[in-house]
Amino acid sequence: MKRVLVYLDEDAVEDSIDLLEVGRLMYGTQVFCSYALAAGVRYGEAGNLFDHVFRVKNGTLPNYDTAALARCIEFLHRIYNFDAIIIPATHCGRMIAPRAAMRLHAGLVADVTGIGTNGDEILMVRPAFSGRMLATVVCRGGGPVMMSARPRAFTYGEPVLKSAEFIDIDAQDMKTPGIRLIERREKSEERDIRTSEVLISGGGGVIRDFHLLERLAEALHGMVAASRKVVDMGKAQRSIQVGQSGKIVSPRLYIALGISGSAQHVAGIRNAEYIISVNTNRQAPICSMSDIVVEGDSRAFVEGLLKRMEASNTQTSGDQKR
Repeated sequence: MKRVLVYLDEDAVEDSIDLLEVGRLMYGTQVFCSYALAAGVRYGEAGNLFDHVFRVKNGTLPNYDTAALARCIEFLHRIYNFDAIIIPATHCGRMIAPRAAMRLHAGLVADVTGIGTNGDEILMVRPAFSGRMLATVVCRGGGPVMMSARPRAFTYGEPVLKSAEFIDIDAQDMKTPGIRLIERREKSEERDIRTSEVLISGGGGVIRDFHLLERLAEALHGMVAASRKVVDMGKAQRSIQVGQSGKIVSPRLYIALGISGSAQHVAGIRNAEYIISVNTNRQAPICSMSDIVVEGDSRAFVEGLLKRMEASNTQTSGDQKR
């Protein structure tokens, strides 16, 4: 029976729980035993999905105390000898994972977006060369297999309900002396494109008309996204970049305007439910994975769609008045 430990990030609990899918892809549903480390988060939901949940008593181990969390992971591994340790590649997870790997003298594969197997070998896929290509890393060591996994890259599709065994850890034994929270400032509220069900995404073919995307996104109650090319040219913020070097998204509707569809961009939208691509080149790579392909100018498409929607709304409003 394989043992897999998942760290639950208090700022990304759902994304952390989805990493159970990584364990399933590596070892199969029936042959791995799941453990969750809930250092400072709610663990009620985890109790229904994991076999064992480590919870902290006598205080908490907050995300910012990365040294303590790495020490905690080392402590648990010495007792339970995990076959794999999976940490979400969140802001804090990216700091915890290398610390824990160093303490365990284990290799670490960062920012994993795909998992495969070749016999007994585990294959981990991650972006390389700033997202321009994908690298497959083969794990051949004695373990544990350590990785940080990109949020939203995995979805635990078929959860098996369980009744977890809760195991307490004393926070006082793990805390880093001298580290304390002096001040906390709330970050200004900013929507994340990964939460939107509709994304209007622009690429190199729509750079001059990028301002039109906001109007269409507002009309469809969605958000604007962009390809790497648009971001590199300074036409959009990196926070809305889609792809391996940006964000992996899973909207219900993805409208790609003037996007050719590089490998790193396509990997970022593989979980989209429905894709409409508008491109002057019908042979563009993104067209092969689209549900609807519109061959033509993106500006004309956006303006035409907005005009049709405005006309439809006007007619509907008139009918209601009658």
